[in-house]
This record gives sequence, structure tokens and C-alpha cells, in this order.
Amino acid sequence: MKPIYEDIRPSFGSSFAFRRFNGEQCSNLPYWHCHPEYEITFISNGRGKRHIGDHISYYDEGDLVFLGPNIPHMDFSQEVFEEHYEIVVQMKEDFLGPHFLDVIEMGAIKELFERAKSGLVFYGATKWDIGERLSRMVDMNSFDRLLELLRVLNILAYSPDCYSLNLNHQALEIKPQEKQRIRAIYDFIEQNYQRQFSLEEVAEQVNMTVPAFCRFFKKHTHKTFVAILNEYRIARACALLGEEHANIANVGYECGFNNLSHFNKQFRLYTGKTPTGYRKHLKKFMVAPKKVGKTEQA
Repeated sequence: MKPIYEDIRPSFGSSFAFRRFNGEQCSNLPYWHCHPEYEITFISNGRGKRHIGDHISYYDEGDLVFLGPNIPHMDFSQEVFEEHYEIVVQMKEDFLGPHFLDVIEMGAIKELFERAKSGLVFYGATKWDIGERLSRMVDMNSFDRLLELLRVLNILAYSPDCYSLNLNHQALEIKPQEKQRIRAIYDFIEQNYQRQFSLEEVAEQVNMTVPAFCRFFKKHTHKTFVAILNEYRIARACALLGEEHANIANVGYECGFNNLSHFNKQFRLYTGKTPTGYRKHLKKFMVAPKKVGKTEQA
């Protein structure tokens, strides 16, 4: 079975992708895919199956896996029916610059990245420590989340609670033409999400008919074009809602939704909250700067 190429974009305002899924959001359907990013996956609880390349194994009480790039694999939450959540972190090797891993302080992490190409499983105290750290990253701002990711990678690099899956297959390379088409489509979304456009206009960007375009996009992303477009629009709306004085209706229009009712419906579908509820949720994590008294010493 040929894996689906997954085009991964960093989280808004970040250099890497970070996502948390509740149990009902995790897929129990087989989804054979690959991508050029490294991937850390934490499953908080339950029994499940690892299907990575030609390797199949099982885990109990959750899992923590670190995979290298372009390795075909199934979703790790597949067939997990116990209550759980999943956190996925995905990054390019050069996500902090082409020479970042070459600095002396990053030597152990550079070696970790090389070991991840064979697939790594972490267990014991490391699994739960990293799981807690990843969970706390959900509510961090982009800068603190980056710092915590570096701590996570450093802990993984030195952890003895680890074994290799010894994957013996070659990482899959996606055809350049397919990559170019997918990236052209995502570039079109980024440049045009604020306005209304037809599927015909998008299909023309990659020289395809609408039916062929829809089949191609669904095959390589496992989602419809409209679903991906709405995800991007909602991500932009989330960023704008962090600005205290932004009018909610204007945010919707600025992100390509032509009426407030549709915006509210789509926002709730993707975030589980209304735009107003999401803004209140953000305010809970805004910490006021500490006032330093005259008698307080440094």
C-alpha cells in the first residue's frame, strides 16, 4: 500500500508543528502516511499498535515514540479504545536553521536525530516525564514552547529508558512533482484565504481538472480541500482573537468567512469553543507582569 504524503505546516507563530488530540479526535481508522519531518508522539494511556515501515509491535499504558523523516507509519492511536489523549510534535531537521545542530551544545541532540531514523521507543520514567512536559506545552506561548521542546530533546538524548526499533527499510521519498503540487496548493491558501474563490481557480494552479484535483488532494492529505482551507482560516482567526481589541465579526470576515453565523459554526467545529469562549480561554493564561517594590532585592 502506497503511503499518503502528509504536508505538515508549523503551528502559527512557531517553527515546528505541535498538536494535541483528545481521545474522540484521534483516528481509529488505518492511515498509512509519511512526511519529511521528525515526529515525537505521546499517547497518554491505553493499549495500541505500532505499525512503522515493515515493523509491527504493541504497547501497553500509552507510548512515546520518536521517528525520523519519510518513514511510512500508521497513526499510533489506531485501535486505542481506552480514554486517552495524543500529543504530536513534528519538525524538520533544520527547523532552527541549517547549522543549528552543528553547535557544540547540540551534539547529543544531533546524535538523537540520527538514532531516530531507526525509530526510538521511550519507556519508564522518561515516558511519563516527557508526557507531562508535552502536556504543559499546550498552554505555553511560542517562545516558551520552543525552549521546552529543546529541553525535551535533551532529556531524550541522554535517557537510558530507550530502545531502537531497528527499522531496516529505506525511508520513502515522495515524487518531486507531487511535493511541488501540494506546496503550490498550500501557498495558494496562504495567499488567498481572506477572499472567496472557486475550486476551478485552485485546480488551475496545478493544471488539473476539478475532479482530478479533488482526488489528488484527498489522496495526499486524507482531507478535503475545503476542510484544509477552513483549518487554516480558523488558525488565523485564533491568532487574531489574541488581540484584545479585535472585533469578533471583523476577525471572521478578515479570515475569509462571509457571515458571522458560518464563522461561529466552523470555529466551534474545529476548536470546540465559540470565538468568545476561545478568547476567554486565552485570557486565563495571560499573566500580568510582576510589580517590583522599592524594598525588593534583585
